[in-house]
Amino acid sequence: MKKIAILVDVQNIYYTTRQAYGRSFDYNGFWQQVLKDRTLYRALAYSSEPNAPKQQQFQNILRAIGFEVKQKPYIQRADGSAKCDWDVGITLDAMECAPHCDVVVLLTGDGDFDLLAERIQSRHNCEVEVYGVPQLTANSLKRAATRYMVIDERLLLNAKPNHNKAGQ
Repeated sequence: MKKIAILVDVQNIYYTTRQAYGRSFDYNGFWQQVLKDRTLYRALAYSSEPNAPKQQQFQNILRAIGFEVKQKPYIQRADGSAKCDWDVGITLDAMECAPHCDVVVLLTGDGDFDLLAERIQSRHNCEVEVYGVPQLTANSLKRAATRYMVIDERLLLNAKPNHNKAGQ
């Protein structure tokens, strides 16, 4: 059985599934799919520090599924927008996991990770599987992945986004 590491850019998955489908990602369904005939090395979900009870509840659901949840505060910009950027953290953890795994699974559509995917494959002879929303995943990331897996109806919760479910 192949050993895998899973790294989830929670904000990216939340916003892309919401924008494309008006629905939330099904983390339980994903977990069952990705671990079929595989063994888990490590599962990491990168999120912001919870600022509401529903967000804390969602992160507790991720932990119950089996994810280690890493948190950092939102960065408030002068223009009023906010961002919680985990790109460097995801990259560092992916590079640490890759030597111990056969497959690194990235859940993100962020094109900044194309270089990471290429580097994992070339340095560690490790496959990189990317899950993303087709129209919101960078083409460079799709090309860099060993396998690109589409987030579609099969990996979405049935209801509209509800922060009480495991789909934030």
